[in-house]
Amino acid sequence: MADRYIEPDSPELRARWGNWAWTPENAAKAQEIIARYPEGRQRSAVMPLLDLAQRQVGAETNTQGWLPIPVMEVIAAQLDMPIIRVVEVATFYTMYNLVPVGRYHVQVCGTTPCMLRGSDDLIKACHQRGMKPGHTTADGLWTFTEVECMGNCASAPMVQINDDNYEDLTEDRLNAVLDALARGEQPKTGTQEPGRHTVEPVGALSSLTAMVGENHDYRGEW
Repeated sequence: MADRYIEPDSPELRARWGNWAWTPENAAKAQEIIARYPEGRQRSAVMPLLDLAQRQVGAETNTQGWLPIPVMEVIAAQLDMPIIRVVEVATFYTMYNLVPVGRYHVQVCGTTPCMLRGSDDLIKACHQRGMKPGHTTADGLWTFTEVECMGNCASAPMVQINDDNYEDLTEDRLNAVLDALARGEQPKTGTQEPGRHTVEPVGALSSLTAMVGENHDYRGEW
């Protein structure tokens, strides 16, 4: 999330987003999503519809996307929900952006495992590019957020950029990723450690079978 306050409703916001509607393709996707839920439970589709709407807004603005109030009103009407219920969902889950964001939303994990493995250097690299917490750079390219654990502790430190994770980062590796994105390229996602594929131990035994011959086997003592 870029920030947890909602972009205020205003004449300017209404002028830009007041006539928002699904594209034909997304309208069909929305109906397909709603049909997954039993009769009387269609409101359960609110989360995937918010995600779909955010992605459509992102495609229209060449950003990661966000949820203006008029866009949420379209979803509320489609699901026959009070708009406040839709807003409650959007404000609770941090995967929904409530204010405009940049082309790339850079979310740096600063929780203990990542911090111990160098996340402060990653934050410094972002600051050197003009990124500030909860703000978008003047060129509209980057939005920066420091977040809590995103579940990649075994390949810390990590950063999530839009839908992709980049792991086993150093300051130089993150700069290489950001440089590639700035050039319009798609850098390799996942671990940035050469020779590593997922989160297997680096340069160590990688299976219990291999460990039997290398480590003391306690099974006979159990």
